[in-house]
Amino acid sequence: MFRIEPLMPAHMYKTYSFVRPLRSHWRTADCEESGCTAYANGWITRVDESSELGRAQAHYIRHDRTRKSTEDRTPEGLTAFTFPPGQKCFQGKNHKLPIERDPVFLVKGGDHRGNPMQVTTRVCRNASEWIEDFDEHQHLLADAIKRG
Repeated sequence: MFRIEPLMPAHMYKTYSFVRPLRSHWRTADCEESGCTAYANGWITRVDESSELGRAQAHYIRHDRTRKSTEDRTPEGLTAFTFPPGQKCFQGKNHKLPIERDPVFLVKGGDHRGNPMQVTTRVCRNASEWIEDFDEHQHLLADAIKRG
């Protein structure tokens, strides 16, 4: 990655970011509402029944009463299960959608080179506080650069 070489040491800088933690800013979603491509288009699951894992996967799919599939053999000797559109995929528990909630605004000490002064990360109450801190810090940096 290309970065412009900083004019001052890392401890003179701050890093501004915001996050949306999974636990507080996301919710689980079903395949349809999450825009799951497997749900929309269908999918193929290939398993190698020469292995214990492959045999277990094939057994599960053949006995799964919640999904419909067709079964074929591939030229490589694998079993291919084709699932038509409109069915819950195998990754459905991992589908997430954001909750309408402001992100968590963070101000960290240092920059990409590190936080040599071990400044504690500050959590801002809102975006305005975060922007104000950023503005003030930019002015401090500009003044320090002018002074040399």
